[in-house]
Amino acid sequence: MAGSPVHYDVVIVGGGMVGAALACALGDTTLRVALLEAMPPQSEWPEAGFDLRVSASTRATQRMLEALQVWPGVAARRVSPFRDMHVWDASGSGVIHFDSAELGEAYLGHIIENRVIVAALYERLAQLDNVDLRCPAQLETLELRDEDARIVQQDGAEMRAALVVGADGSRSRVRSAVGIAVRGWDYDQHALVTWVQTERSHQDTAWQRFMPDGPLAFLPLTDGYSSIVWSTSPAHAEQLKVLDEAAFAEELETAIGSTLGRITSVGPRATFPLRFFDSDAYVKPRLALVGDAAHTIHPLAGQGVNLGMSDAASLAEVLGEAQTARRDPGGMKTLRRYERWRKSDNLAMLVAVDGFKRLFGSELAPVRWARNLGLNLTDQLPPAKHLILQQAMGMQGDLPRLSRPRA
Repeated sequence: MAGSPVHYDVVIVGGGMVGAALACALGDTTLRVALLEAMPPQSEWPEAGFDLRVSASTRATQRMLEALQVWPGVAARRVSPFRDMHVWDASGSGVIHFDSAELGEAYLGHIIENRVIVAALYERLAQLDNVDLRCPAQLETLELRDEDARIVQQDGAEMRAALVVGADGSRSRVRSAVGIAVRGWDYDQHALVTWVQTERSHQDTAWQRFMPDGPLAFLPLTDGYSSIVWSTSPAHAEQLKVLDEAAFAEELETAIGSTLGRITSVGPRATFPLRFFDSDAYVKPRLALVGDAAHTIHPLAGQGVNLGMSDAASLAEVLGEAQTARRDPGGMKTLRRYERWRKSDNLAMLVAVDGFKRLFGSELAPVRWARNLGLNLTDQLPPAKHLILQQAMGMQGDLPRLSRPRA
């Protein structure tokens, strides 16, 4: 039986990596926060095997998790640093190699299972007095009003909030409920994900080969395992998914050019469709969108979760400043700053990655020649490589305070 509405300053709908990180980022404020999540997070799992979904965490995301006192929980579970990246074109001779030592850094980033990040975030959330976790809880209705937002859960529980944040993924119910449209398209690709063990060591290196149907990535995990993200046509992805283990291993070895030798074991496989979109707006009065609720990107550059984490850090900073200035956290004066800050940065990355995907998907002879020449020339120009690396690692740009380097 529903009682009287409970009042919050901020209600976050969606307790995945980005939503939970935002809740943690608001933990050092006096704002009263509620986090709604439909599925209880995984806290324990068998030692053997890996999560099928992994994230390539940049240095900026690591700094944010360190500032939120979450990184120790991540590191205590399982993380895999990568120090090098090899990228090459299957349709030509173009090759580029990135080495963290060129920047004087110990590593380029970390490959982390999504469940590890979520578990560490929830461990931290349990220590925060100003955050109420409502799980399992699902949004039923959302009404934006002049004075507040009215949220009703499926169980009838009602809340009021100065601000509602949609962090509920690419099929966001929050975004749909308030009528924010998206601009974009479905790619002609699905991603197949799994993990494998290889005959030769991955050498703490991310290996990516661009083929006409899409890129194939081997991302280093612990104990000689690699996470696989293979973007290809929907029909091919489905064929790969149902092959027996030996046949799949043979296909994978051929696709990567036997770079790491034989595939000696294969984990379970799953596929998901790939999309590109950016929301027409990230904010409305009493509402903000973060992460995949606001935008989705092709996985070839591994930037999806990092963009979402930057959204969360930026919104938390804007809300903290509004609190200090005693401004309404759900007012457009507050929220427009967040939208201006993140929308241009996100769109630039979305367009760049989309262009890269289209460039390497073309089989036109002049395009193949140009991209292979470009790869080889860039590989010989350290300043250009350093610029690319710094951008990809989150070491440049208008970073939120949580993501900036600390002395």
